[in-house]
Amino acid sequence: MAALLPRDCLLCGAASDNAVLCPSCNDHLPRLTTQRCPQCALPTPNAEPCGACLKQAPYFDATTAIWQYDFPLDRMIQSLKYSRRLASADFFGAELAMLPGTPPDFILPVPLSAQRLAQRGFNQSIEVARPLARQLSVPLELKHIHRHRDTTPQATLPWKERAKNIRHAFECRLDLTGKTVLVVDDVMTTGATLNELARTLKAHGAVRVENRVLARALKHG
Repeated sequence: MAALLPRDCLLCGAASDNAVLCPSCNDHLPRLTTQRCPQCALPTPNAEPCGACLKQAPYFDATTAIWQYDFPLDRMIQSLKYSRRLASADFFGAELAMLPGTPPDFILPVPLSAQRLAQRGFNQSIEVARPLARQLSVPLELKHIHRHRDTTPQATLPWKERAKNIRHAFECRLDLTGKTVLVVDDVMTTGATLNELARTLKAHGAVRVENRVLARALKHG
């Protein structure tokens, strides 16, 4: 485990007093402004709802994100997911804890399928959600909501195919009547996965579903 805990800055290798990032690299992370759609976190003038959410509202009620999914933040997230740099999970969880939001009944990390979990060995969203749950004193839900169908990785698909790919991928075995759920994920791109998960939660009685994500990918072109 000690090998997984960086003594120097994860990005540049400079001395960082055992922090995950040195002050310079932390300052250069691509933080989002507050001028974002309150529902999907895309940039909008005056933090108004975006056209897409006005045209077809997603099942989730709100999304807050810290950074744009861009260099060098993308390197940090990839090193967590694929190189098991778990020390960054505490940093990420602490950052998420500072975001505003409705106090939830529980926190739900986006589930991985059993096949994907076996391949990766861990769920990065769970590792980020653990310190968040501790700081908010809110329980984690890890047992009753599953991704019961393995799907083609969303990142490999065109944007328009992602909603179809993830349809009916989640299963809930809880009565969520009257519950507020806080969903945690690393990156939000189209929002298809988060929308399908929120649809499942609402179908089981949840009254409010909010997303907290580390990074929001912005569509170019």
